[in-house]
Amino acid sequence: MDAAEFRRRGKEMVDYVADYLENIEKRQVYPDVEPGYLRSLIPEEAPEEAESYEDVFKDIERVIMPGAASPACTELETVMLDWLGKMLKLPEDFLAGTEGRGGGVIQGTASEATLIALLAARSKIVKLIQADHPDRSETHIISKLVAYSSDQAHSSVERAGLIGGLRMKKIPTDNKFSVRGDALQKVLEEDRATGLIPFFFCATLGTTPSCAFDCVTELGPICNAEKIWMHIDAAYAGSAFICPEFRPLLNGIEFADSFNFNPHKWLLVNFDCSAMWVKNRSDIIGAFKMEPLYLKHDHQESGNHSHWQIPLGRRFRSLKIWFVFRMYGLKGLQAYIRKHVGLAKEFESLVRADQRFEISADVVLGLVCFRLKGSNELNETLLKRINNARKIHLVPCQLAGKFVLRFAVCARTTESRHVQEAWCHISHLASELLQELPH
Repeated sequence: MDAAEFRRRGKEMVDYVADYLENIEKRQVYPDVEPGYLRSLIPEEAPEEAESYEDVFKDIERVIMPGAASPACTELETVMLDWLGKMLKLPEDFLAGTEGRGGGVIQGTASEATLIALLAARSKIVKLIQADHPDRSETHIISKLVAYSSDQAHSSVERAGLIGGLRMKKIPTDNKFSVRGDALQKVLEEDRATGLIPFFFCATLGTTPSCAFDCVTELGPICNAEKIWMHIDAAYAGSAFICPEFRPLLNGIEFADSFNFNPHKWLLVNFDCSAMWVKNRSDIIGAFKMEPLYLKHDHQESGNHSHWQIPLGRRFRSLKIWFVFRMYGLKGLQAYIRKHVGLAKEFESLVRADQRFEISADVVLGLVCFRLKGSNELNETLLKRINNARKIHLVPCQLAGKFVLRFAVCARTTESRHVQEAWCHISHLASELLQELPH
């Protein structure tokens, strides 16, 4: 939408809400739909081509309103996560379908998804050990548990361990900042030899510092063989996997127990919307299910996402996905991702053409890690000047002991001219800085 249409559609939506409130007494208090009613009313997959806003708007009354008092909220979320799972070509095990054991849920953030997976894995391993050793207390078992992540993983993974009261260890990465199978295997053997119980590994696809990818095809079989829950965090990069050329980055997903990425990062869905899938939803529900009388209802076994998350209450976040996927279509979303990757490649080529700079990590998606050839202090000074000028904003990282600048293409309206202007600005400030240095 352009600004003019956005204003017009916004006013229409306000009128719709006002009409709803004005005539609310004419609507049923309790829905008369049966569980599963919504799935048959919409297609099984996201549309390839964009649809009109009018068609989407009309479906609010046809599809959503019959499910008042919240069945629509749960049912649309289940179907939307199946839509998105199919766009990513996730294994069938992760889809709810009509009879599947897996399924998806919308969390607030990737941080929440990691914590949920960690706590579910903890609950599962404690039950398994106690089934074989009834004499072992939960406290004793938990004191022996150890979870793992890449040394490049987001701080939220370590924080999940802190919140869960669990020991968390970092696995060293290779020269591509990726965790390999032999590195994990070595640490597992060392820990088992000291009496610890490895139970959880968080693999990262698209690390925050450099957008590096852990080698899931090596790590997955190890986790499966060692009966370790493997969670895959692809918070940023996951959106790109809807494009066939980037889908190989997700190879090995078949070994995972849970998978998460944030459509609110790079798939045009407003914050908050973090998509999480599990192979066996009973693992999640078993860890969090509580049923006092005031939460029971006639159809509680047909789907209740309150058992999949930390808070009991939840918003109708799947409406955002439904609107965006229909108004862009799969092809439109793919084009959006490809455009950003192309802009990042354009910036990379500008950096490589300047002999004063170097690229610090492979440019795979929309992130370019670069720096001036020289000391960390030199690059810290350059970053301060860039950010103090307040024309663009860059966030740094540390890679192999080097201070590195990060250029991320992530705004919906970014064009080639913005990339060119940003590089001219960076290049100019670098020239000024270098001229000040003693020769």
